[in-house]
Amino acid sequence: MLGKADATPMLAVKDLDRARQFYQDKLGLKQVDDFGEGFLLKSGDTKLNVYRSEFAGTNKATAVTFEVNDIQTEVTNLKEKGILFEKYDLEGLQPKGDIFEGEGGFKTAWFKDPDGNILSLVEEPTT
Repeated sequence: MLGKADATPMLAVKDLDRARQFYQDKLGLKQVDDFGEGFLLKSGDTKLNVYRSEFAGTNKATAVTFEVNDIQTEVTNLKEKGILFEKYDLEGLQPKGDIFEGEGGFKTAWFKDPDGNILSLVEEPTT
């Protein structure tokens, strides 16, 4: 079954050059392939497929989550690169600036790519 298969997140964008600049220059992901109507990025051990689509940015839910060890440092670094963070009113999460904290020390923050795809950072509590 699929439980042993690798999965690749798919992100629709309208402008490939603008997306490439955002994901490489602002987020620090590395391009590993280019296939004309899209490109493949690497984040940790995960590959992320970015492709051109007229439906880019229509998803109203989080498209990709990046697991980080120090969310405050990541938020600060991204803000220095001009990234704005989103505010969502979700039960069980308390806002602390741009970071939202949940029970047990869970932390998250959301931002959007240039096409409006919602991306998030997550820091799991240490045990």
